[in-house]
Amino acid sequence: MSTIGLIGAGNIGSALARLAVQHGYRVVISNSRGPETLSDLVSELGADAKAGTAEEAAQAGDVVVVTIPLKNIDAVPVAPLEGKIVIDTNNYYPQRDGQIARLDANEATTAGLLQEHLPGSKVVKAFNHIGAADLTTDGATLDDGSRRALAVYGDDAEARSTVAAIIAEFGFDTVDGGPLADSWRIERDQPGYVKPDDKANLEQHLAAAVRDKNGR
Repeated sequence: MSTIGLIGAGNIGSALARLAVQHGYRVVISNSRGPETLSDLVSELGADAKAGTAEEAAQAGDVVVVTIPLKNIDAVPVAPLEGKIVIDTNNYYPQRDGQIARLDANEATTAGLLQEHLPGSKVVKAFNHIGAADLTTDGATLDDGSRRALAVYGDDAEARSTVAAIIAEFGFDTVDGGPLADSWRIERDQPGYVKPDDKANLEQHLAAAVRDKNGR
C-alpha cells in the first residue's frame, strides 16, 4: 500500500482523499489551518487516513497532490518533495489569486509556475478540469471507451504514466497531453474544461484549444 499526501483539503482535496482510501491508499491530509481542523474528515476516512502539516503530507506521500489556491503555491514545501511526483490541480482565478502577469500574457502555465517552485520534483497537471462532486460519481469500472477522461501533462513521461494509472484506478480514462508547456489547453475556459468528455471528445477539445490574451 502506498501513500498519497494532500496539500490542501478543500473540495478537490477531500474528494481525492476519499477516492484514494476507497482504492487502497493511505492518505496524509493537510490544510492551512492545522491538522486539528481535519478531525471530522479523518474520522470519516478511517484508519488509513491521518492529518498532518503540509511538511508532513509532503514527506509521507509517495505521490503528493497540491490542491490549494494558486496564489499560495509559494508556501508549498520544497525539500520534502525533491524527486517526487507532485500532482497539480490548480486553476487561475484572478478574482481570488490576484493578477499574475505571466499568466495574463500567456508566458507561463499554472502548472509551470508550480514546477518552477519545485525544480527537483516531477509536476503533473491533473484533476483540474473536473468538479469535486464529479470525482466521486463519474468514475466507471468498465473500460469500454465511454468512461469520462481526464488529461495529464508533465515533463516526465514516467510521472505522467504513474498519474494516469492512479486516474485509471479511480475509474477514468486519460489523455496524455505531453509537456507542461502545453497544459494551458485544459486550463480554465478552454473547450475541455469541466466537460464530461470521453477520451475521443477530450482529445478533440484539447486540439481545439486556443491560447489568447484573455488571462488564462
